[in-house]
Amino acid sequence: MDANSSHGFPFSIVGFDLDGTLLDTSGDLTAAVNHALGSIGRAPLTVEAVKPMIGGGARAMLQHGLDATGGYDAETLDRLHRLLLDYYEAHLAVHTVPFPGAIEALDELAARGVTLGIMTNKLERFARSILGELGLTDRFASIIGGDTLGVAKPSPKPIQALVEQCGGGTAAFVGDSIFDVQAARAAGLPVIACSFGFLSQPVEALGAGAIIDSYGELIPTLTRLSPSAT
Repeated sequence: MDANSSHGFPFSIVGFDLDGTLLDTSGDLTAAVNHALGSIGRAPLTVEAVKPMIGGGARAMLQHGLDATGGYDAETLDRLHRLLLDYYEAHLAVHTVPFPGAIEALDELAARGVTLGIMTNKLERFARSILGELGLTDRFASIIGGDTLGVAKPSPKPIQALVEQCGGGTAAFVGDSIFDVQAARAAGLPVIACSFGFLSQPVEALGAGAIIDSYGELIPTLTRLSPSAT
C-alpha cells in the first residue's frame, strides 16, 4: 500500500498533459501556425479553429492547418514545420497561462505528498522552457516530451517512464485528448479528461475514467477514482 493510500488518497503519482490540460497554450500555438501559413499567403486561423488541431504535436497541428486553408505537399509541410518551430521557440509564453485553478490543484496535490509529472507530445525543450518561464519546473519530478524517448502518445511508453521517474506507485493521468486517454489506458493508468481542454471530439467520447469541468473538481475526482479504473 502506498503511503498516500493510508491517508485516504488513492494515488502517489499524478501525471499531466501540458497543452489544453495544465496550460492554455492556444494563443501562442495559433500565432505560430498563422506565422507559417502567412509565409505562403494563407489566411490566418482563429484560436478556436486551431484548438482542436492541438494534441498530436506541432507537425500534425500544421498539417491540419494546411488542410483547412487549401492543402499542402510534402516539401511545403517540411519547410513550414521548421518555420513554425523556429517562430514558436522564440514566442513560447507570450499568451500562455495555467488554466484557472491549476496551480492551486498542484499545491494541494503536493501538500498530500503526491509526486507530479508532465508527459506532453510537445518537444521536451519547449515544454521545459515554458514551464521555466512560468516558474513551474520545480513542481515536477518528471518532464517528458514527445521526442524524449523517440515515441509519443498514444504509445504507453512515455507514461510508463513518467511513473518510473516519479518513483513508482499508484498513478493517474490527466489529459484532454484521445492520445492522452489511449496512452494512459495502455499503461494501465486511470485517466481524467478535461472538458475545458483543446477537444477535437466530445469529451464524453474520449473514454476517460472521469471528466472534470474545472480544476476545482480534480482532487475530489481523484479521491473517488480507483487506481484500477482504466
